Amino acid sequence: MLKKSCIHAGWLIDGGSGPIQKDVLIHIHQHTIQSIESAQKAACKNPSAFLDLSEYTLLPCLVDCHVHLFMSGTDDIAARKRQLEAGYDELKSVISNHIARHLSSGVGAVRDGGDGKGLVQQYQQECLSLNDGRKKPVSTGSACHAGIDVKVAGKAWHQCGRYGKLIGRSPAPGETLAEAISREASLPGYTRPDHIKVVNSGVNSLLCFGKETLPQFSLKELTQVVGEAGRQKLKVMVHANGKLPVQIAIEAGCHSIEHGFFMGAENLARMRDKQIIWVPTAFTMRAYSAMLAPSSREACTAQRNLDHQLDQLRMARELGVPVALGTDAGSLGVHHGISVREEFRLFLEAGYTISEAVQCATKTGARLLGITDMGILIPGMPDSWIAVKGSPLTLAENLGDVYKGP
Repeated sequence: MLKKSCIHAGWLIDGGSGPIQKDVLIHIHQHTIQSIESAQKAACKNPSAFLDLSEYTLLPCLVDCHVHLFMSGTDDIAARKRQLEAGYDELKSVISNHIARHLSSGVGAVRDGGDGKGLVQQYQQECLSLNDGRKKPVSTGSACHAGIDVKVAGKAWHQCGRYGKLIGRSPAPGETLAEAISREASLPGYTRPDHIKVVNSGVNSLLCFGKETLPQFSLKELTQVVGEAGRQKLKVMVHANGKLPVQIAIEAGCHSIEHGFFMGAENLARMRDKQIIWVPTAFTMRAYSAMLAPSSREACTAQRNLDHQLDQLRMARELGVPVALGTDAGSLGVHHGISVREEFRLFLEAGYTISEAVQCATKTGARLLGITDMGILIPGMPDSWIAVKGSPLTLAENLGDVYKGP
């Protein structure tokens, strides 16, 4: 564990809305940032406790707000099928490996969007939590890092007969979704999730550009879900693509919109007004377009989907919509950990400044996950940081190779 009390950073992006700071000294005491000042105007009083990162850019640990830890990004169809069918004993090592990949990419927290058997939640309880609620260390091979924050939905919820079976389950016949969530919470041995995941649309078509599906749940049903979640002190994350499914989720008061392809300007304005966080997962479409047969109809549609999503990201920036980075890691071609860099690049491609993109990947994500001890590097906050070699101008290229703080 790092025991240096003074860090000389070449550049500091603190995760907030302020400018990039150059050539600074960060003073730390008992793992808390005490002060940040110009390196040219001050000096570290204890040279033996000095860490020279003058050729690095420091920023908060990253947050991936949408992952599926039970599934790999591999294009091996047999392997993907096996992961969908496997039980806990087999998938335990898969989940562990995916967490290790996030850690090695500078990710300090992830929000899991569910799996059909609730195996990630089981892993969280058995491998990531101590009896007193603290996080266990996570092994990444030869090293042992402090535990990562893994927030889980357990099993997601979807309407019977609609998309979502691979990541969740449906209410019983004649039962509303809110009733199902309430009933489950009253069962013996119930393990409370960190959030509730609801699927309220289908997936994007790779054959018909812009095709929208009907909502899975009505405004009344989702409003009841948000009320029940509030009683359990949980947030609601909603998979929603298309204008009407997104509009219903917004009006119901859900806390985040996942994906949001083809939701349109009016929904973006509604999200700004209600400060609902958008997790766009744009890289999924770039991954599809890269892995499908070149010039095929599917590859071309995936690229058009991506272009449209980037247009929506540009609009979100102009409108002031709160946006958090999420990769949908586990989707085809979207690999855990390293895909954070690819999603980050797309934010820059959509016109976000480097500081704005870092804020989406740190402070906003931590806020969405309810994590108060990471996401921004200012006096009074814990020294939870990563360092990337080079200046901020090379951040997107070098983000996959990080030096991790305590």
